[in-house]
Amino acid sequence: MNVQKRIKQLMKQRNWTDYRLAKESGLSHSTVTNMFHRNNAPTFPTLEAVCKAFGITLAQFFTEGSSPELTEEQHILFAKWSTLKDEQKKALIALIDTMRN
Repeated sequence: MNVQKRIKQLMKQRNWTDYRLAKESGLSHSTVTNMFHRNNAPTFPTLEAVCKAFGITLAQFFTEGSSPELTEEQHILFAKWSTLKDEQKKALIALIDTMRN
């Protein structure tokens, strides 16, 4: 999948400029423009910020149009997950792993 092309597609659907994406995602304008003009693939945290700005999950980003069905609980969990810091996410994943064993 061409990640930059997918981001441009989502921007076009919303009629967003590079500046608007930067503002909505909390990324610097140079980070956003470098994705397109220097063909820099976004890092995972950058892609998470872009998806959050679009109001979609990473799964929805990679499914290109076909939205996976999420339960209400999954929507709540994702919304809360998106607000966690990296170390909190790691701790939560570790907790879930211990619960599954």
